[in-house]
Amino acid sequence: MGGECKGAAPNGSPSGRRDGFWVPLFVVVTGAFAAILNNTMVNVGLPKLQVIFGVSTDQIQWVLTAFMLFSGVVIPVTGYLGRSFGVKRVYTLTVALFALTSLLCAMAWSYGSLVVFRVLQGIAVGAIMPVSMTIIYQLVPPHRIGAALGVWGVSAMAAPAIGPTLGGYLVDHLGWHFLFLVNVPVGFVSALLAYLLLPAFPPQAGRNSFDRAGFLFSIAGLFLLLLGLSQGHKEGWGSYYIVMVLTAGCFLLVLFVLTELDRPDPMLNLRILAHPLFALSVVVTTIMTVALFGAIFLLPLYCQQLRGYTPLQTGLLLMPSAIASALAMPVSGYIFDRYGPRYPAVVGALIATVSSFYLATLDLNSSWRHIQVITAIRGLGIGLAMMPVTTAGMNALPRQVAGEASAIVNTFRQVAASFGIACLSTLLQDRQAYHRSILAEGLSAGTPGAYLAQPVLKGLGLGGAAGTALLGRLVEQQAFVRAIQDTFLVAAWLGVAVVPLCLFVGNRAAAPRTGAPVPGGREG
Repeated sequence: MGGECKGAAPNGSPSGRRDGFWVPLFVVVTGAFAAILNNTMVNVGLPKLQVIFGVSTDQIQWVLTAFMLFSGVVIPVTGYLGRSFGVKRVYTLTVALFALTSLLCAMAWSYGSLVVFRVLQGIAVGAIMPVSMTIIYQLVPPHRIGAALGVWGVSAMAAPAIGPTLGGYLVDHLGWHFLFLVNVPVGFVSALLAYLLLPAFPPQAGRNSFDRAGFLFSIAGLFLLLLGLSQGHKEGWGSYYIVMVLTAGCFLLVLFVLTELDRPDPMLNLRILAHPLFALSVVVTTIMTVALFGAIFLLPLYCQQLRGYTPLQTGLLLMPSAIASALAMPVSGYIFDRYGPRYPAVVGALIATVSSFYLATLDLNSSWRHIQVITAIRGLGIGLAMMPVTTAGMNALPRQVAGEASAIVNTFRQVAASFGIACLSTLLQDRQAYHRSILAEGLSAGTPGAYLAQPVLKGLGLGGAAGTALLGRLVEQQAFVRAIQDTFLVAAWLGVAVVPLCLFVGNRAAAPRTGAPVPGGREG
């Protein structure tokens, strides 16, 4: 599809097509943005879908969980697909599949059919992000890679904040079908533009044998790991089911690593993790992703369950954060191209960390504007820091392994996102139970707190059972506030761990290498 080109430059990019890269870059960014935006829009529509299909809260969560599971497990395969069939063909087909499955989701006639179509949609979306990053590395000149990835990064950073706003509007005014229908024209147009405007990249000869064992181990291992992480807070982390699922997932992933290291032509070249700078960038972006998705998970809970905001109001509240990230990404790319990754990475990490500590001070009296300013500053910091770290690690490797490196980066990000949401949600529940017990003990019969509360309740005309019920609601509310603050504090300390690591990402711009050997003794 799309007629792969007959000749290529030595570094794997199409010859004669790398000067005018902005239009093809826009095509790639559009598809990636639509893919990420889709999932964040669907999140706010889950309560509506639960009512329409008449299922429980646990069941409707599988509309999200199934998508995340299968978008994660398909990522390691993208490196092989790009090498075997060409990244243009793979990208065009996956974006078209995303549009088609979005249409199927909008036409779902039952809960079961919706989950099945979401699985297919997750497979398409899981392939789009790593393949789009690979295209950028093969398309863009080395001295402009920072600016290009800064533009591409807008899709990854801004979409999670814009999604709730757009999704809330669609659900409130047009209906749940439009959560998926909005993707259809965007997806098909993006696929058509990719077919027409993207230069063709030839498959890589000599490395096209399919690694069946690695494929099976990675699919099964990642599926079980992500399943355990997504269901742990509901089933209990110490339950037999979760322990067995996580243990089996980790065991299969160990087998996957051993298999890949033993093969001369692995599906995923894990040997490139032996490069210190690339490994460091993966560690830093993984920690950042845990903190990022933790806050994305916590802020809507704070806004909707504590402050009573609607999904649309919550999305509007978080909109400045998306705009700040969108503005920061190209700026960090420009700084990266001129001065290297260290300055934007360290400054951005510091900004994000300090603002995250401020999030830990939010209470029931925090003003709308105050929350907007803090989240916008935090978005600015994350936008500055994330891209330079990733790009520095990718640039440390030969360009011909960009597809495999991109698959590794995106696999770690997917697992980190699930891990961050799972761990912080568990921490939130534990801290809420802790604060509930402390507050309830302070208001139990015979305590000074209960004695002081009685005149106030009587003055409000709330004696007896009504007063007790009001005290119970206040205890729950305050316990939730303090638990949110504690959880935000943990996310902030993750930022503290990132700052010193950013000092080691380099202090000068490094163009991606074209023929250097991959650590571990194998050429890319």
